Amino acid sequence: MSNQAFETTDPVLPVSDGAGLQRQLEKHLRQTVGSITGSTNVETLASVHSGLTAEASEIASGLGGKGVSIPVLTGLLRLTDIVLITTTALIAAIAGSSEIAFSLTQGFAVAMSILFALAFFQAADCYQVPVMRRGLSQFGRVAAGWTMVFAMFAVLRSTTGLGTDFPDAWAGSWFALGLTGLCASRLVVFLLVRHWMNSGRLERRAIIVGGGTAAAELIHDIEAQADNDIRICGIFDDRSNDRSPPVVAGYPKLGNINALVEFARLARIDMLIVCIPLRAEKRVLELLRKLWVLPVDIRLSAHTDKVRFRNRGASFIGTVPFVDVVEKPIADWDMVGKRVFDLVFATLALVALFPVMIAAAIAIKLDSKGPVLFRQKRYGFNNEIIEILKFRSMYTEQADPDAKKVVTRGDTRVTRVGRFIRKTSIDELPQLFNVLAGKLSLVGPRPHAVNAHTDNKTWDDVVDGYFARHKVKPGVTGWAQINGWRGEVDTPEKIQNRVECDVYYIENWSIMLDLKILLLTPFRLFNTENAY
Repeated sequence: MSNQAFETTDPVLPVSDGAGLQRQLEKHLRQTVGSITGSTNVETLASVHSGLTAEASEIASGLGGKGVSIPVLTGLLRLTDIVLITTTALIAAIAGSSEIAFSLTQGFAVAMSILFALAFFQAADCYQVPVMRRGLSQFGRVAAGWTMVFAMFAVLRSTTGLGTDFPDAWAGSWFALGLTGLCASRLVVFLLVRHWMNSGRLERRAIIVGGGTAAAELIHDIEAQADNDIRICGIFDDRSNDRSPPVVAGYPKLGNINALVEFARLARIDMLIVCIPLRAEKRVLELLRKLWVLPVDIRLSAHTDKVRFRNRGASFIGTVPFVDVVEKPIADWDMVGKRVFDLVFATLALVALFPVMIAAAIAIKLDSKGPVLFRQKRYGFNNEIIEILKFRSMYTEQADPDAKKVVTRGDTRVTRVGRFIRKTSIDELPQLFNVLAGKLSLVGPRPHAVNAHTDNKTWDDVVDGYFARHKVKPGVTGWAQINGWRGEVDTPEKIQNRVECDVYYIENWSIMLDLKILLLTPFRLFNTENAY
């Protein structure tokens, strides 16, 4: 990753080329992340912690909790439909016979019914959240789709003779049971979706960046969209009240851009909509540079530019166009897959390494007085402060839970057993329990201590874009560790290289990459040059 200084003089690609503009903006962002900051950047980053107004803090406190992923919800609903169709077919067969006896054509009919049902339900928008929010309308669509499935069978039976050996009683029972099961499941979905909508878990929470007339027009257009799931939570703008009014379209201006970063750390925000003309290149890039570290989707509003994008570089809320600049990493089904990966492999690792952990605990207890485990506060996902577990490697009276002093070669605070378990990374094994608890992932950027520093500067003051590594859950091991960047961090270049590796991992994540890192980790532990 380049350490080249951040430039804002390169021309932005034509705004009608959404994908080109997206690539141009991503290029600028990557050029800055990981570079060692100068004094100006340190001042800018320090101002991020400037604090929120009482109004902004109150609003942020009411926007907590976890959201429900719409792709995961619709995927699970499709899976439920498949299970219900298959199960009701079996129940109908059992009810009509003393034994389960499925002919080949009956099995083929069940498979075809699943395909037909999913297609008809999709065509009837049964997997759209706005439809799930409706009661009778949703039941009518499902009933019509299920009826169409059997109508298709009737047509095939009369024209091709397929299914003439089906028992009529079985088909009738299956239709009735299937219709009952599908409607019952939709009643449950209706109640859940209504509850999630009321609690704010099924809405996309958005912040408008930039105020004035342009923001007011954008808000009006978004709210005019039918079945809109966007909830605007406030406006942030660097401009003073004489240039950007304190209230826009009924929404308050809650602070400047630095306050927005702090606000998004406290609240559950899904999307930032930058409402600044795309032709204002320098200002847009400066804003994105600050906002890119947040684990949210970032969209540039093309509303004020009055252009029609001609390619997939654009997305729409109704008819309102946006340029997709940053996607939230590891979301929806990717998040589910990664969590399953963590639970499976963390459990296997605990079983396999349990004797090693018992031996380490006994050695620590015999070597020096004090508890076996050491707890330390570190940065987690989205800068959340989490507490991680480690085997204690220092004398109890000299332990440093705040990481005020970096461990160095020959450090007298480290016990004899501590030196061994630190070199071999055995001291990190209790973090497998943090993985099971959901605070850590098996693979990800290593969680750094809150006060970690180099040359009397905290690492967010040393490296520009440092907090971008917190866009995903931290891990027990990571891309930086298998590439040799573990152990003492005594120079700005070392933390810079770690951040570059972490950002690479976030941008290129896949289950296969996690598996590769996990498999390589034991072999890379033999490199103990900087571990002590």
